[in-house]
Amino acid sequence: MSKEKSTPLEKLFGSKTRAKLLALFFENPDKSYYVREITRVIEEQINSVRRELTNLNALGLVKVETYENKVYYSANNKHPFARPMTEIFSKKISTVKDMDVHRTSWDEYSKPVKNILTALVVTNRLPGQDGVDLLIVGDDRIKKLTHWAEIVEKKQGKPLNYVILSRDDYLYRKSVKDKFLSELWMLDITETIDPEKIL
Repeated sequence: MSKEKSTPLEKLFGSKTRAKLLALFFENPDKSYYVREITRVIEEQINSVRRELTNLNALGLVKVETYENKVYYSANNKHPFARPMTEIFSKKISTVKDMDVHRTSWDEYSKPVKNILTALVVTNRLPGQDGVDLLIVGDDRIKKLTHWAEIVEKKQGKPLNYVILSRDDYLYRKSVKDKFLSELWMLDITETIDPEKIL
């Protein structure tokens, strides 16, 4: 039986599995995958997938996080080579810059925390400008909103200045005309989610 011919990308990256993983992550830079999901998508053996994930994580191209007892892998959009990797592999966007937070549909983005998210404010804060990128109002007693905000930051590929307030804390600050909220509303607001009309 003749050996399957390698593609140019497989030759470039030294491994068919590695090339497939990089394609998966950088074609979908806003998604995270667990190992068995990856093996199904790229149709490679789990041992090979685990080995290459370890290699890519050691190189810093892939990030690892644990959520609800599952280990998830995703593209590290803060890596110095993230942009060229995106340009090589992505069929959807041409540069990492196109993943900017303000191009996100936040109503869709916030689905994982819909049941505990009361309101969300997304600002267009300029570099060096005081203020926050996200104001998140909701129930964060089990730190689910905090974890979600960290995932958002990771997927955007840049640090985000976010503040999480409980519903009562937000309403109190609003009632006393809190300086933080006053300054927030002076920023360019790009999107709000406010089903309870508390903002």
